[in-house]
Amino acid sequence: MAAAYRVDAQRWSELFSELMDTIEARFARPESRRRVRDFVAGLLAPLPVKNCWTIAEHAGDDGPGGMQDLIGRASWDDALVRADVRDFVAARLGHPDGVLLVDETGDLKKGNQTVGVQRQYSGTAGKIENCQLAVHLSYASPLGHSLVDVALYLPKSWTDDPQRRVEAGVPDTVTFATKPQLAGRLIETAVAGGLPCRWVAGDEAYGGDPQLAAALRGHRLGYVLAVACSHRVPTCLGVQRADQIAVGLPKQAWQRISAGVGAKGYRYYDWAFIALPQAADQHQGHHWLLIRRNRTTGEQAFYRCWSPELVALHHLVAVAGRRWSIEESFQATKTGLGLDQHQHRRWKAWHRWTTLVIAAHAFLAAATTASAETSEGLIAITVNELRRRFHALIINPARRVADAIAWSIYRRQHQATAKSSHYARQALTEP
Repeated sequence: MAAAYRVDAQRWSELFSELMDTIEARFARPESRRRVRDFVAGLLAPLPVKNCWTIAEHAGDDGPGGMQDLIGRASWDDALVRADVRDFVAARLGHPDGVLLVDETGDLKKGNQTVGVQRQYSGTAGKIENCQLAVHLSYASPLGHSLVDVALYLPKSWTDDPQRRVEAGVPDTVTFATKPQLAGRLIETAVAGGLPCRWVAGDEAYGGDPQLAAALRGHRLGYVLAVACSHRVPTCLGVQRADQIAVGLPKQAWQRISAGVGAKGYRYYDWAFIALPQAADQHQGHHWLLIRRNRTTGEQAFYRCWSPELVALHHLVAVAGRRWSIEESFQATKTGLGLDQHQHRRWKAWHRWTTLVIAAHAFLAAATTASAETSEGLIAITVNELRRRFHALIINPARRVADAIAWSIYRRQHQATAKSSHYARQALTEP
């Protein structure tokens, strides 16, 4: 088993270097090229909190200024780096039946100065909170899955406020866009960039938008998009609610099919689908209403589906099941890579932090696929386990005692300066 680990570690190191060599080419200055590699390595490290301070200490820098400069001031284009990550994912995980997954996630924040923040519903929190929302694009194939792109959702309270835009560095070209519109742009960019894909999947926020569905048909991309139970579809008996159609289905219309492999076994549900020829438009193709029923509770979920060619029910079910992988990606990037731990208020810094987290996640996804571990009695290596092993075997350098002492002194000096400033400010107004 130890021999297998050594082989895997060497392969992981090669993959990491391959990705970082490509990304580093986007940076003109050698200092930035070195720092971006150290920054991604810091994101992969098991640090209790991830920010420019902790990442700089992990890299052995003498202060956080270099990492802060990389995220806030250095000259580089985060969109081009995400394009490099997309190409890396296409080369390592690409498959003709690839699925593009769209979903948003929220980062809870305090105050009102962080770009995009306002009180809004967050699925992460399950309620209305003060947070940022971002639409993410993930790629899933039989080889694995990874985040590949992102778009920050900017509410009208931001797009319509010139002062807030200037303070947060929001580009003049950025205007208000709904989440489905942001998702459509991400998908269009991925298709134009050559990411091999056949399907798109998303939740009700995207399935309820007819413009997004039409755009996908225009790209000849099949889709399985969740819709509300009240969603109305055209049938030979007129326009009907999705839940009304489900009530009238005979027992033989339902088939028990697994939506994929879960931690505790196959995810079996009862499924039915109904052809919707009345929904045909200029894009031709085939429309369906897909219905999922929980075997225990009877709870139902509904999906609008389209494909340029006829497909069997189990194909649509497989695409619907793929949607859950983006939740796994959110969990992995938040718990292990610091996706939501950024402390940056401005537009550019937020996109740069998020882009480098996406790059770290793409490396882990590719490395798990390349892992040669086949020992009996072990599950396939997970992203979280690979991250821990990669740090222990490849990243973690021999640390000098002097480095730890120097950082302790640096932090305490910074805290002493801040304390003095707070007391001096208070003395101006308090007796």
